[in-house]
Amino acid sequence: MRFISWNIDSLNAALTSDSNRAVLSREVIDTIIEMDPDVIALQETKLPAKGPNKKHQEHLAEYFEGYSYVWRSSQEPARKGYAGTMFLYKDKYTPKIIHPAIDAPGHMDFEGRIITLDFGEFYLTQVYTPNAGDGLGRLEERQIWDEKYAQYLQNLDKEKPVIATGDYNVAHKEIDLANPQSNRRSPGFTDEERQGFTNLLNKGFTDTFRHIHGDVSGVYSWWAQRAVTSKINNSGWRIDYWLVSDRLANKVIKSEMVDSGTRQDHTPLLFEIDL
Repeated sequence: MRFISWNIDSLNAALTSDSNRAVLSREVIDTIIEMDPDVIALQETKLPAKGPNKKHQEHLAEYFEGYSYVWRSSQEPARKGYAGTMFLYKDKYTPKIIHPAIDAPGHMDFEGRIITLDFGEFYLTQVYTPNAGDGLGRLEERQIWDEKYAQYLQNLDKEKPVIATGDYNVAHKEIDLANPQSNRRSPGFTDEERQGFTNLLNKGFTDTFRHIHGDVSGVYSWWAQRAVTSKINNSGWRIDYWLVSDRLANKVIKSEMVDSGTRQDHTPLLFEIDL
């Protein structure tokens, strides 16, 4: 099976806006569709609390012909039009849809951050992990989230193998970002967040990119929009992942970044596995 995961940073804008950035986003969507994935996981959709409106639905049918979709949006008391996730899967599939709550702190369980698909033989789950925030103001809550999420995946893994993806908002090792020394206490590269990701892997999960590519450096999934030359200079971070239960690792065929052209922010991730 072939999968794509992408923090799209506003599916809402990609579907409805005529801005230059939205045009670039739609070009990336075209690239994704050409790859003919079985399932597409999207994070940070920023859709309304009630989900895709009529205009969204029309464009989804146009751009993703032959796919069904399930969404999860931020709900009160959380901020509206924030975060959110979506799975699109080929019409031939009929997975069971699960919208879990993990007893996360604050409003995190209401922010539409996790969707899980039960395919019978395996779970496919995606996450948009909370950012530790400016000044690390949300770091303590983020640490609790990491513990709760790791336990959630471990519980799934006890039932059947797990494939997990998403924006994990952490560069795990120094080789996962271009400038580790100057980012020691930056959100996404604190010791606490890195240890949280280590703890997740230690519960029986494999980082498939490292499994396939070893300690290769200079390959990233995110470049800051505010730094105009970040992508030109490849001053990036690898904060998006495909993880699998350890017992699936030897079935992984590909785990790599998709070329998103000049568009900065996140790039899609391609994952293939022989199931």
